[in-house]
Amino acid sequence: MDNLFTAFILSIVEGLTEFLPVSSSGHLILVGDLLGFSGEKAATFQVVIQLGAILAVVVLYWQRFWGLLFPREDMAFSGLRGIGLLILTSLPASLVGLLFHGQIKEYLFRPSTVLIALVAGAVCMIGVERKAFHIRYRCLDDISPRLALGIGCFQCLALWPGFSRSAATIMGGMILGAGRPLAAEYSFIAAVPIMIAATGYDLLKSWHLFSAADIPFFAVGMVGSFIAALLAVKVFVTLVGRMTLVPFAVYRLLLAPLVYYFMVF
Repeated sequence: MDNLFTAFILSIVEGLTEFLPVSSSGHLILVGDLLGFSGEKAATFQVVIQLGAILAVVVLYWQRFWGLLFPREDMAFSGLRGIGLLILTSLPASLVGLLFHGQIKEYLFRPSTVLIALVAGAVCMIGVERKAFHIRYRCLDDISPRLALGIGCFQCLALWPGFSRSAATIMGGMILGAGRPLAAEYSFIAAVPIMIAATGYDLLKSWHLFSAADIPFFAVGMVGSFIAALLAVKVFVTLVGRMTLVPFAVYRLLLAPLVYYFMVF
């Protein structure tokens, strides 16, 4: 595969953007295109290095994940109930992704479609923030099966590279009555099962493309994304209670014309 510097750059992009509402897959496609790193192997690499970002969330929220394995009476979001809620959230996107995996990679992993998704996601974020929704859920232990499944349906939008899984789930949570801090926190935790499923499936489908010589490339990618994601999640958690999604929407709208000029036009 390409040199380790390419892996390092892409890993930092992945880690910094995976849990922010700006689309990590969109940024990876754009940066990969600038670096001349594209094609089927590149698309698989961009999915697999998400494992590093996943591990960052598991480390930061280890108590919640530990509670899923060993239930606690003081936490409603734990044990089989917590696992069931995550399954409900993961199910819609998993089914859609499984059914349309080939079409998604063939038609949506390109700069032009990322450009459209960046703008569409930004417009949706501004629209959601302009409307006041009644808050019914304020912490993880308040999450109901209806909310979990509803957020999962919104998560299907993340299959469109450039829209952002984080943006889709946070907006979905807010529309369905979750406070913004809770929507963001659940977005992080709910990312783990769906990303593990997507990464594992993609790797199994593309295993034949790689060899032992590619291991250092993947290792650099996963370590870099882990460190960058740790920093990004900590900063975002601090900010999300004090700011709206609008600054991220503005960033996406400012990025869109650059994408058009340098990569689409």
